[in-house]
Amino acid sequence: MSAPADQARIEALVADLRRVLPFADQPQDDLEWFVSQCEERRTAAGEISVKEGAPADTMFVILEGELRARRENGPADGPVYSARAGDVTGVLPFSRMKNFFVTVRAVFPMRTLAFPTKKFPELFQRMPELSQRLVGLLTDRVRNVTRDEQQREKLAALGKLSAGLAHELNNPSAAARRSAAALHDCLERLRAAGRNSSLRAEDCGLLAQREDEIRASCKPADYKDEFVRSDRQDAIESWLEARGVEDAWKLAPLLADANLTDEHLEKFAGAAGAALGPELIRFATLLEMERISSELDNSTARISDLIKAIKEYSFMDQAPLQEVDIKSSLETTLTIMHHKLKRGIAVTRDYAPDLPKVMAYGSELNQVWTNLIDNAADAMGNTGKLLVRAVRENEYVLVEIVDNGPGIPPEVQSRIFEPFFTTKGVGEGTGLGLDVVHRIVQKMRGLVTVKSVPCDTHFQVRIPIQATM
Repeated sequence: MSAPADQARIEALVADLRRVLPFADQPQDDLEWFVSQCEERRTAAGEISVKEGAPADTMFVILEGELRARRENGPADGPVYSARAGDVTGVLPFSRMKNFFVTVRAVFPMRTLAFPTKKFPELFQRMPELSQRLVGLLTDRVRNVTRDEQQREKLAALGKLSAGLAHELNNPSAAARRSAAALHDCLERLRAAGRNSSLRAEDCGLLAQREDEIRASCKPADYKDEFVRSDRQDAIESWLEARGVEDAWKLAPLLADANLTDEHLEKFAGAAGAALGPELIRFATLLEMERISSELDNSTARISDLIKAIKEYSFMDQAPLQEVDIKSSLETTLTIMHHKLKRGIAVTRDYAPDLPKVMAYGSELNQVWTNLIDNAADAMGNTGKLLVRAVRENEYVLVEIVDNGPGIPPEVQSRIFEPFFTTKGVGEGTGLGLDVVHRIVQKMRGLVTVKSVPCDTHFQVRIPIQATM
């Protein structure tokens, strides 16, 4: 238990932290945990708090004062970043920064909370809402320091997807954590079964043979409902009790989940003899571990696929102008957008087999598909049919994004590519998405058009196969 003085200090810091907007409405115990992981730092006016090139391993919450940051090794007229009390700066969640690229000085005496980035995984688990807000702050920060408008809109689109991607990553990662915890339980059961078993050495071979036979004939459990499963569990529990197996109520669920039939149980009992209870626990646990390993494989494969899609979407570590596989580009975007499409949108693909690659800015092209697919999903109310089609048309690749939403009113179709024009409700759209699409395609010397009637809206994008940029 914390000393009274320590507790008083933590409570005072929590009170200060509540004046920082992202933390204002967070639960008291979560804020106390956050404060306990931080180092309180004080920096006098003019002093350096972060040196350019230092490892980027800290997030800062500014409680008092103000800072200025700039690249000392950069141009004299380079951008200057400022932050003041109430701001969160430094390394934010999902930032790819490895080293600080600016030197930070205090303009006025500063008091900050320094949170280590190695604690981010625990922060995501304990305070998911705060994590999403910090991801939003990261997006805002990148947007503010980016001068190129097109790049800014690209990052804004990525920011829009971040919450969905976090959710997509959270599901398989949470499943993997549950599976890992279940494996620990299985190992404990195996150790206990090994200590309690009285199986004779000469019976091991026969029992191993029976286990192989059962494993080969055992099918995955497929109970129609929980009542059927419960009935099977009760039947197995009665069978175990009739044979004097201890803690039959604990073992029965394992055997039911393993889908062992009465024939399997009798065959196993004939080989296990007096060691039936511990040996059944051991065998059922091994079957459970096989199922858990499959779940782990599926979960980690999903995480790997998402990370691969994110990397491909951003064309990380690749030249901006390059040969782009349109089919792969569309599929990557559909993977990134899965969190939105899975709610009730049926996606149909129609890709020509002889589709050539195009010379284009890959990450910007992905931004085009993202905006068009996102708009289609919004138009359909997240329930409907989406067609993604790509074919060759003379010296162009034609991509069509087709939805069966209500359509675009004829009187506004000529205006939809205008900046800040939107058919969405107040607060639902900025009116920049289609403007960005138009400018990116125009930059590639392509053409984007729309044909829309109720239940049939076609956005057509033509990208030249050979770059003329």
